Amino acid sequence: MLSGKKILIGVTGSIAAYKTAVLIRMLIKEGSAVKVVMTPLAKEFITPLTLSTLAKNPVLTEFYNPANGDWNSHVDLGLWADAFLIAPASANTIAKMAAGIADNLLLTTYLSARCPVFVAPAMDLDMLSHPATRKNLETLKSYGNVILEPATGELASGLSGKGRMEEPDVLVDVLKEYFKDPGKKKTPVNLKGKTVLVTAGPTYEPLDAVRFIGNYSSGKMGFAIAESLAECGAHVRLVSGPVSLKPVHPQIEFYTVHTAREMLAQSLASFQDADGAILSAAVADYRPASPVTHKIKRTKEKLTLELVPNPDIAAELGRIRQPHQFLAGFALETDNEIIHAQEKLKKKNFDFIVLNSLQDKGSGFNSDTNKITIIGKDNKKRIFGLKSKREAASDIVQFLDHLLKR
Repeated sequence: MLSGKKILIGVTGSIAAYKTAVLIRMLIKEGSAVKVVMTPLAKEFITPLTLSTLAKNPVLTEFYNPANGDWNSHVDLGLWADAFLIAPASANTIAKMAAGIADNLLLTTYLSARCPVFVAPAMDLDMLSHPATRKNLETLKSYGNVILEPATGELASGLSGKGRMEEPDVLVDVLKEYFKDPGKKKTPVNLKGKTVLVTAGPTYEPLDAVRFIGNYSSGKMGFAIAESLAECGAHVRLVSGPVSLKPVHPQIEFYTVHTAREMLAQSLASFQDADGAILSAAVADYRPASPVTHKIKRTKEKLTLELVPNPDIAAELGRIRQPHQFLAGFALETDNEIIHAQEKLKKKNFDFIVLNSLQDKGSGFNSDTNKITIIGKDNKKRIFGLKSKREAASDIVQFLDHLLKR
């Protein structure tokens, strides 16, 4: 898909610039022609020599060469490229792009580009969640730029949250998808006026004062769905079990819970006047029958643990749902995936179900990517390839939008 394509890479002042070297190498392997333009501060994080060696083209950082006066034409760069990918894009550069400021070569090239522009932000979670940054990103989207939402994980600051630049392989896949069918655009989704409940993460069921029964869910998929819904104008009520994440969009109400019963109580309250719910949480099916408030001491004797069923949140919401409300869920399976998902779809009376398989590499708990299949009430399967969870969330929201328009 990328063979012969001319890709212009923009690099700004971010620690994530080290990933750009891998990105360029991957594009060259795909057969792309690559040129690189850097901001002055970007040179503090990675050298032009490194990137020019990988790109097999000189790296441009200034308007002209002071040694001989040669002019580096931002107009020519903008006309040359089939796609302009700015990765990483710092908060500072994003703000300047939104305001139309042209004080370096990268920015003047951006303002001159006639090709599609892809922006991969990279910054600390608090900078990303700041209203100014969110507004600037919305402005860039309104200009037609494609924002490649950052991933969630450990950040350079030592904090953990959303702000990591997407991995190079994901960025390459985005470009491949675009060039596969550049005329094929996702239908714009407008969910203004809608209120949606989203559940995310695991539940922890206490055994004693220090131990619990839980699972490996990171909450990344549910948080990505909540962010995608909010970006499309919806008011989101996000109910999450114990995770290290925090939502960044101002239209997300955030509720933290620990146990399945706590999640049920908050979900019932949040669903009452909502337009629907997407249940992505990995709720524990069982809990200890008799948790204790002290720490259970180790002995040489066997410990027998009695478990009792937890409430079925999907069933409880299905019981009180009104005709105008939609209900969707997730199925994480290890065998006979489609059959089990279809059974759950019918049993829970979902409008659609999102299937994950632990058989698929890069899918499931704790990963930044996911491979999903969406099954509707018509039992038709919409199968998607391996994508970032942010992109998978966008596919789910697109499907929901089509459902609501029927």
